[in-house]
Amino acid sequence: MSRILFAGLFHETHSFVDETTGVEAFRRRDGAGIMARRGDLSQVDGFLGVAEREGWTVVPTLDWGATPSGTVEQAVFDAFWAELEPLARAALAEGLDGIYLGLHGAMVTTGMEDPEGALLARIRALPGAAALPLFGVHDQHATLTPEMCAHANGLVSYRNTPHTDAHEAAERAATLLARALKTGLVPQMVWRGTPIVVPPTGTGTADSPMRDLCALARRIEAEDPEILVINVIGGYSFGDSNHAGISFSAITQGEPARAEAALGKLGDLAWELRHKGIPPQGDADAVLARGLPNRPGPVLLVEPADNIGGGAPGDCTDILRAMLKHDVQGGGVILNDPEAVRALGAVAVGGRITLPLSGKGSRLDLGPVVLEVEKLSASDGAFTLEDRHSHMAGSQGLYISMGPCAVVRHRGITILLTSHKTAPFDLGQWRSQGINPEELRVIGVKAAVAHRQAYDKIMSETHTVTTRGPCSSDSRTFPYTRLRRPVFPLDLE
Repeated sequence: MSRILFAGLFHETHSFVDETTGVEAFRRRDGAGIMARRGDLSQVDGFLGVAEREGWTVVPTLDWGATPSGTVEQAVFDAFWAELEPLARAALAEGLDGIYLGLHGAMVTTGMEDPEGALLARIRALPGAAALPLFGVHDQHATLTPEMCAHANGLVSYRNTPHTDAHEAAERAATLLARALKTGLVPQMVWRGTPIVVPPTGTGTADSPMRDLCALARRIEAEDPEILVINVIGGYSFGDSNHAGISFSAITQGEPARAEAALGKLGDLAWELRHKGIPPQGDADAVLARGLPNRPGPVLLVEPADNIGGGAPGDCTDILRAMLKHDVQGGGVILNDPEAVRALGAVAVGGRITLPLSGKGSRLDLGPVVLEVEKLSASDGAFTLEDRHSHMAGSQGLYISMGPCAVVRHRGITILLTSHKTAPFDLGQWRSQGINPEELRVIGVKAAVAHRQAYDKIMSETHTVTTRGPCSSDSRTFPYTRLRRPVFPLDLE
């Protein structure tokens, strides 16, 4: 019976927001908490399912993760390693057959631009770990680095954005580990970067360039049986890291030169299609000024600049202001505003109060909007994902908490106020508060791409619009200090 050590570290770091992320922001699970994730459809569960199938003895150590947010304090990584190292040393001394890591891949700390690479290097340096098969899974928005690939035998990326396949990708990585244990053939990784940084809006796999790059990756896998996996990584434009941007990796049992040539083809195609990775954006005022379509389903006003899944505060007010300006009837918007939720705690359902709403989380926003609102309901903010393949399931599992919530209305606009930033990736968010999103006429969506899995099935039309917020789709607005140069679109055409 094989003994496999599991550890998880999961954070997508926005380097250009004002906040830093401390240890209190992380959900921290140890042995029993990790094993309890069996069946929650997360990427951790994907590994545990294969472990169960293969009859492995899992050595669960630590699983730390947090919602996308500002630069992680170095003390977080140091504390993680301080807890993991003795557990890993003890497990290695008792005997291990392999190591599996559940990662995001886009963490940046105040002291490290590549903490995942450092983590892999430290694990490899432990006595008895150098030759062990080491596999893992990571997000398609990772900042994959040469050091990460140098210390791993097989890191597998999600293939879909929205990330409907996080569980499946984790299963794929664990299955490769099982294959290596059974055959004794341990693969290696080959990495290829590009001089291209695209925003999250350009990384949807239903659209070019990612659609074309993924199609080429699947053809390469089919043509060369020694290349086990080709990963296409869209990258994360909000991370200030040397290797931020589109990259590729191969997990191969063949000659590295063949894999390098295959990745070169992907790099050439990425350069050819680079402009398609920066899709155009519209104007919310212009959309609302021309009137709403006479067909079922809401109009979506998608604002990637306040993309909660990218680390934005989820409380910017431009879409709300546009709805107010055009007196939208049947509008809906979700805002993260714990202060407003607390103030509404003293108000009875049906009561009215004047409040400054949101506009507090980003210095780029115009500030709070003062409105008289009617309180419609209050709740603890807990809900179960409707879609078991939701983008959220991969990292958080099926059960989500928005923290204490309140629903209010101003004229024709319904506003869901949350206490915890909650990305709009599942319609259960609305329905848990007694709101049917199909019946809304206009919905403001604080996302870039990941909302599509939920919202595309109900919308009448969708518009990605430019607003104020820290997750701009224009990479030229960010003060990179570590990013390699020259790079498209900052320097190269």
